[in-house]
Amino acid sequence: MIKIKSLNVFYKNKGAETKVIENACLTVEKGGICAVIGPSGGGKSTLLKVLAGIIVDYEGDVLISGVKVDPKIHRIGLIPQNYGLVKWKTVEENIFLSTKIKDGKKNIDLEFYKKLIHKLKLEEFVKRYPGRLSGGQMQRVSMARALLLKPDLLLMDESFSALDAMTREDVQRLFLEVWKEHKVTTIIVTHDIKEAIYLAKDIAIISPSPGRILKVISNPLFGKLNVEIDLEYIDMKSRLRKILKGDVRNEI
Repeated sequence: MIKIKSLNVFYKNKGAETKVIENACLTVEKGGICAVIGPSGGGKSTLLKVLAGIIVDYEGDVLISGVKVDPKIHRIGLIPQNYGLVKWKTVEENIFLSTKIKDGKKNIDLEFYKKLIHKLKLEEFVKRYPGRLSGGQMQRVSMARALLLKPDLLLMDESFSALDAMTREDVQRLFLEVWKEHKVTTIIVTHDIKEAIYLAKDIAIISPSPGRILKVISNPLFGKLNVEIDLEYIDMKSRLRKILKGDVRNEI
């Protein structure tokens, strides 16, 4: 379980403090998948940096299974927007990288690796370098690297936003196939309401800066394709838009 309670984060610049996240609270059950949506500058990426252990100066509690988040203790996978691949390493070397650093080369689960590259359709690319891959292929490599780590927590920061529409849908579908098999606790930051409705069991709406969690909504449309004309989808999208605009009177 991921539990965030009374989280406050400040950025310091030339002696002045700016509050970026204010009194944020969020719980994600073990094996859950939660999307965080909100306006630019609302602290979504900052929240992920706290969960990743990159930002350690904050007020409040950020816990994984009851223990303060710590990359030295926890296994935290990250799929960034820009893929985060090392350009002078092959696809295989990039996929191995996080697990090799965490556990050592001899402890990489090669059987799991083979399953991942098969599921993510990467088998023919393992000896290529990132410069010879498409955006969708690089995103799948980044995904395989994060999943091979067998993370306690998987973090995704606008992970599909750089892809064209058709590639994005294919990679999202592949991600969900792998996620449903392994049920990794996942938090997805996105600005795309449609993406949040498709990929997340729960959707947390964050306010403009300083970011506060306005509402967490259970999503009955999780994993369902081609629902854009369904009344339930239209209602959910409208509901989320109202909360993003600050209209939470009927949501409390």
